[in-house]
Amino acid sequence: MATASVAEPGGFAEVVARELRAAAVVFAAVGFVSALVGVVWAFLAPVERLLVVDPERGTALTGESAHRFDAAAVFVLLGVVTAVLTTAAAWRWKRARGPIMLLAVLLGSLVGAFLMRAVGEAVAEQLHPRPVTPAVHSIIEFAPTVEGWPFLIAQPLVAVLVVLFLAALSTSDDLGTGEYLPFGRLRPEPVVYAPPQFGSDIRFGPYYGPGANGGVPQQAGPREPVVPFDSPVPEQDNSR
Repeated sequence: MATASVAEPGGFAEVVARELRAAAVVFAAVGFVSALVGVVWAFLAPVERLLVVDPERGTALTGESAHRFDAAAVFVLLGVVTAVLTTAAAWRWKRARGPIMLLAVLLGSLVGAFLMRAVGEAVAEQLHPRPVTPAVHSIIEFAPTVEGWPFLIAQPLVAVLVVLFLAALSTSDDLGTGEYLPFGRLRPEPVVYAPPQFGSDIRFGPYYGPGANGGVPQQAGPREPVVPFDSPVPEQDNSR
């Protein structure tokens, strides 16, 4: 059966522009959610307590130095959960599925990780302010921080893996969009060719007259039978 591409108003440029607008929405949404998660991290991350031994120096209490790792671990776990939820929500937008959405999720998660750290550390500083001149033998609290860039790649890495996993589960080549191929290419649709009116290529029998058998005029009058047969011989009555 022959196929043909069905064009829509605006064509390829309009389709790509629509996918870019959807990608911008996904990018902004992921960044906004990540910033909110940064506020949650500021409340969950443990602080580090120090004992002031003199006005310019302090020493960490027993076990308090491990809270630096605990704060980073909580940050990574929250980033993973954020990546899974935001990517799954973006995947529900079927018309936006494709490589452009993958880039939006990746860049949004990467920027979102930086926003999560910046917002979280800013809120943590407000929750646990550092005294300017602490008293000797007093205990002060240091706000949690995330040191190093390796903790920031967990969220975008998991987001990409989730997209690839969902794409692998899809049974259709267009990822379930039902309309367009990647990068806005139009999906070919089948074109059904109907036979001409009052015409047919199927021959059912020896019809007579014009228009029969595909439009070939036929000569009117008696015709030979389709299956020739011999005339039956009358039976003789031997009962007499």
